[in-house]
Amino acid sequence: MNLMVTVFTAWGYDLSLLELLAFITSVVGVWLGVYGPRKTWPWWSISSLLYAALFFQWKYYASGFLQFIFIAGAIAGWFGWGPKGAEPKRLTKREVAIWGAAYVVAWFSLYPILKKIGAAASLTDAFGFVGSCIAQLLMVLQRYENWIIWFVVDAVYTYQYWHGKQYLTAILYFIFVLIAVGGWKRWLRESKSA
Repeated sequence: MNLMVTVFTAWGYDLSLLELLAFITSVVGVWLGVYGPRKTWPWWSISSLLYAALFFQWKYYASGFLQFIFIAGAIAGWFGWGPKGAEPKRLTKREVAIWGAAYVVAWFSLYPILKKIGAAASLTDAFGFVGSCIAQLLMVLQRYENWIIWFVVDAVYTYQYWHGKQYLTAILYFIFVLIAVGGWKRWLRESKSA
């Protein structure tokens, strides 16, 4: 089966079967993540494998490598959350400061590397890579602040993919922005009651 076959063309945009399948599995995985069941993680793994192939093809190298971090996070999340799912907690102010500083340092360290190897969108891809790694780790650790980071990162990725003419993926990341708002509210409420 050829996953690169064009499913349809609209406004000059060729949608491949691979991108369509990646889109569907991603929406399911992230939507489930809002509610915190353990079954979210296999969906993340499938969508990550599919998107890894696409991102490397589009020369979004950091985004491509990020998918393998997502798969590792999905394995950790599956075992870390347990059968009852996520039990959201909050970071301390000190932890927020440490994670924020780590974000900035890692972002500006990765950017020149991506630029040197000819990545398609070095600045935004570095921002998204670092933020996604931190958000993924915080999600596995069941910290509600992961959704705040997802909101910002997904907004930046929406711009990046739209600008790069990967329109369905840009729409996907805009959907992720909206889902992040729902996750943020739900996990905040649950972390207060815990």
